[in-house]
Amino acid sequence: MCWRCYQDKIFPWALDLACGLPMIGRMRQQVVPLAQGRVLEVGLGTGLNMPHYNPARVTRITGLDPALELQPRARRRIEASGLDVELLALSAERIARPDASFDTVVVTYSLCTIPDPLAALREMRRVLAPGGSLLFCEHGRAPDAGVARWQDRLQSLWGPLAGGCHLNRDIPTLLQAAGLHCPQLHTGYLPGPKPWTFHYWGQAYAA
Repeated sequence: MCWRCYQDKIFPWALDLACGLPMIGRMRQQVVPLAQGRVLEVGLGTGLNMPHYNPARVTRITGLDPALELQPRARRRIEASGLDVELLALSAERIARPDASFDTVVVTYSLCTIPDPLAALREMRRVLAPGGSLLFCEHGRAPDAGVARWQDRLQSLWGPLAGGCHLNRDIPTLLQAAGLHCPQLHTGYLPGPKPWTFHYWGQAYAA
């Protein structure tokens, strides 16, 4: 099988399956319904967050994702949701919107794959309106030294197979470096192999 076939055909299916697991859906349900007003979703992917938005709270969603091969699945979920969504095939390191354009930024299971997550978070902070919030749910570096060592060992094999996903990114450190603070940061393991399942989620604000 050629690498391009894997990226275009197999990977979108595998990503949709893995990110659509029930336990992942329950994590999305904890953060996405809090979105309100003008929403930017970074890493919209195959549109798995669409069923979790509250239409009564959201006026419009701008979905950002450079992976064009994921858009057909995303468009089907957008249509089923009835939400007003604009898709932009752009990377998050440079968000083509003016300062303070959004009331909420949503990023779920995307900081692991963005090539420069710190630049992306700084852009998310820039486009947030005063008083706006960043809603996030991400897997990342585990606090247990043994698990973290396995994350580091597995990364060189895992990354190329999983679309550039990083198992070992330190989400709280990235948020702080981008000028965001999270008064209530939630953490914990989900069921499954520990190198893949340590999670961070919460609501962050401009510092």
